[in-house]
Amino acid sequence: MTTAGGPPAPARGGARRALAAWVVVSAASAGLVLAAAGRTWVRAAYSGGPGGGTRLELSGGELAPVLTPLALACLAAVVAVLATRGLWRKGVGVLTALLGAAIAVAAWRAVSPAAVAQVAGTRGALTGVPGLVTSTVQPWPALAVAGGALLTAAGALAVVSGGRWPGMSERYERRAAPAGTRAGAGRPGGSERSLWDALDRGLDPTEGDGPTGRPG
Repeated sequence: MTTAGGPPAPARGGARRALAAWVVVSAASAGLVLAAAGRTWVRAAYSGGPGGGTRLELSGGELAPVLTPLALACLAAVVAVLATRGLWRKGVGVLTALLGAAIAVAAWRAVSPAAVAQVAGTRGALTGVPGLVTSTVQPWPALAVAGGALLTAAGALAVVSGGRWPGMSERYERRAAPAGTRAGAGRPGGSERSLWDALDRGLDPTEGDGPTGRPG
């Protein structure tokens, strides 16, 4: 079934489902990054601390402080994709891909031994500790990297396929157009308005309506 001024109904339904799936996956990926940032990423043991050794836990937010703002920006980009069309939507897709890549890189680099030692050193009690003995990396950094990779892929998909997805205003435009047409057709003053429009264009609105009764 095809409606006036638009693609077939099955095509529109498929585009809506694709957009809905994209929104769910993108929002879930950003949520995964937010959740991972608040978890313990590294359990480290240092020698030479009080009692002969010091153990501490470092969260993703400590090791990679940029993760939370980047994930929040991705959530805002998901909303922006719903509200935009055309080139604007492609631009938001590019931004989403870049944000996702930044998340993946930041999460990957945050658990390097140098990064862990640097962050641990900022805790005043550990300043001057001879060195890191062991560090155990938890699964959360890998999940943050996966979330960033998914956001990168989602952004690329929005650039390639986003032009076929519906926008927030399309449903209302599609409903308003037929309603406006019916209202104009059934309005009592519709014929008078068409006469005035014809006069404004320099046309004779009486032509074609039959004999005019002009004397020969």
